[in-house]
Amino acid sequence: MAFDIEMIKKVYENLAERVDKARDLVGRPLTLSEKILYSHLWEGNATQAFTRGKDYVDFAPDRVACQDATAQMALLQFMHAGKPRVAVPTTVHCDHLIQAKVDAKTDLKRAKEQSNEVFDFLSSISNKYGIGFWKPGAGIIHQVVLENYAFPGGMMIGTDSHTVNAGGLGMLAIGVGGADAVDVMSGMAWELKFPKLIGVKLTGKLSGWTAPKDVILKVAGILTVKGGTGAIVEYFGEGATAMSCTGKGTICNMGAEVGATTSTFGYDDSMSRYLRATNRADVADAADKVAKYLTGDDEVYANPEQYFDQVIEINLSELEPHLNGPFTPDLATPISKMREEAEKNNWPLNIQVGLIGSCTNSSYEDIARSASLAKQVAEKNLKTKSQFTITPGSEVVRYTIERDGFIDTFDKIGATVFANACGPCIGMWDREGAEKEERNTIVHSFNRNFSKRADGNPNTLAFVGSPELVTALAIAGDLGFNPITDKLINEDGEEVMLDEPTGNELPPKGFDAEDPGFQAPAADGSGVQIIVSPTSERLELLAPFTPWNGENIVGAKLLIKAFGKCTTDHISMAGPWLRFRGHLDNISNNMLIGAVNAFNQKTNNVKNQLTGVYDAVPATARAYKAAGVPSIVVGDHNYGEGSSREHAAMEPRHLGVKVVLVKSFARIHETNLKKQGMLALTFDNEADYDKIQENDTFNFTDLKEFAPGKQITIEIAHDNGTTDTIVVNHSYNEGQIGWFVAGSALNLIAAAGAEAKA
Repeated sequence: MAFDIEMIKKVYENLAERVDKARDLVGRPLTLSEKILYSHLWEGNATQAFTRGKDYVDFAPDRVACQDATAQMALLQFMHAGKPRVAVPTTVHCDHLIQAKVDAKTDLKRAKEQSNEVFDFLSSISNKYGIGFWKPGAGIIHQVVLENYAFPGGMMIGTDSHTVNAGGLGMLAIGVGGADAVDVMSGMAWELKFPKLIGVKLTGKLSGWTAPKDVILKVAGILTVKGGTGAIVEYFGEGATAMSCTGKGTICNMGAEVGATTSTFGYDDSMSRYLRATNRADVADAADKVAKYLTGDDEVYANPEQYFDQVIEINLSELEPHLNGPFTPDLATPISKMREEAEKNNWPLNIQVGLIGSCTNSSYEDIARSASLAKQVAEKNLKTKSQFTITPGSEVVRYTIERDGFIDTFDKIGATVFANACGPCIGMWDREGAEKEERNTIVHSFNRNFSKRADGNPNTLAFVGSPELVTALAIAGDLGFNPITDKLINEDGEEVMLDEPTGNELPPKGFDAEDPGFQAPAADGSGVQIIVSPTSERLELLAPFTPWNGENIVGAKLLIKAFGKCTTDHISMAGPWLRFRGHLDNISNNMLIGAVNAFNQKTNNVKNQLTGVYDAVPATARAYKAAGVPSIVVGDHNYGEGSSREHAAMEPRHLGVKVVLVKSFARIHETNLKKQGMLALTFDNEADYDKIQENDTFNFTDLKEFAPGKQITIEIAHDNGTTDTIVVNHSYNEGQIGWFVAGSALNLIAAAGAEAKA
């Protein structure tokens, strides 16, 4: 039986009435995305039609999921909410704090020793507040959610940007910051601007070397890393229904890389098969009864241009395997063009390491297809030219692939199986020699490939591909190798070609595991004590942020003018910094250390205007804070792209930054800044970015009149005595302005809780 089956049945009981009511109000057929949105309104049945990309709407998500790195801060905030138990089903998954180095057993043992304090904290706080806890080694949050919690037509939020993976089972699953999760866990509404809709029509059928991963790699090349911002991507067509459920999950997972709010597919037989294979026949049976409400209306898919804001069509029968990168996940290159592009751009052709697995591509089908290629190494007397690693997505997948002989197959080609955790995908990879910062090429089946992302080496060029393509490239050791057309020379000097990959969608003998790694919470957690040592370097109880004083911000100094791409990896690095995710002051020492200073093209090197000395960004921010001087960060387009990590918003808030002013924001980061009581502003005239000088001081002249839709005026005082006055925009509504006034959204929750107890 599925977890939370009664909750799922209740969603389905209300579904028809709510969707029918919404369809009448809107006055036209509905997409799947609209059906799920309108059926999860906080108010219940819809009373109005909402305008896409304009109206802020309150929703009631069905569940919340948190990974260990973000759960620490989310649950430290939840402690301030004054609630005895979470209001919706919630889970915590220990997957980010396990560093890949030797092998699964060794690395997991080391992680449990090094992060024991954090795991104990998460276990106990989960026990206290009624939260399901998945132990270290149980698997990566998104694979575990797909196997246990995702259900067609549901809505969930998660404190990780790849929460969208659950769209493979027909959900609207959305990545958020911890403060958003606290709202929902506290029983409050969750606010989202009603998304725009991008429809992707898939015709034809995948075959041969082409995989579901190639669909999203192609889409990323079309939309770019910001083309999906503020939109839901909905896939449909014969190509969609012909694809496996886990393949759909892969596509949705990497939809985070185009900035989309989320991605999803309509309910079909592949989802039913997967639900039944993962012991959730009860969910499949319930979904079958309301199946027509779990996909878009027929008229929508017949004439998509009338119902979506943008339509993309991809013929899967003609789609070629792709490699995306380096340094950005939207630089899409068909494999037939890779050698030409590599030579033109001087990308190293020798592949050092091939890595498969991660939350994006670690299904049974992925591993089976890769294993079919690994098996050919011995059969064709080949030798694997690159190092090769596998990161299983869950203990269920790992146990099953070991039982079915795949791990033995990989062992024979010298592969290393890492723990069921994020590992190299998030920089938790202690790669030998990375500290030398030599220029090199790796290929992986992960989702992101920003500079330093995998191994901390800024000169590692990482390319993203499907697991089967990565496996073939690792065997060849050559970035320009095209397995469709190229031959390899085996150990006998003979020319051989790799056969096309094959593999079962689901394990013929079913999934299995001796211990999936789940800990159910106590029925009554009121007696559970949460202990955080005041001397801990890993955990720190939070103090509320200070409310706005009602005055204009004046005398604010420029902390940094970030040049070019500035992702959450640049603002708050992962890797070794993950150990401080529960300690706001300690992790703030990584704030913006990866951002490039526009004035000297250096990282972590900015001018302290109080002393005239160049110093690290966090040190300079602390100096301003100690002197009572507010500071401001200026950035370029799509600022805050990437992970949902709210630390990238909490750290500047903690270190005295009052304002982040950029050309445009990534959705999650903008919301995170708002939630923490920051001013998230955008240039009305993007050319004003060029007016910002290194020694500038910023004075707000009309912040006292802060209101929805009203521009804000800033006087910029330059050190030569001249000034520029600019107007800037914001997207705050009345409620969000309330967060700013109160000092943070959490301050409002805590105040409401205290008032209710009074």
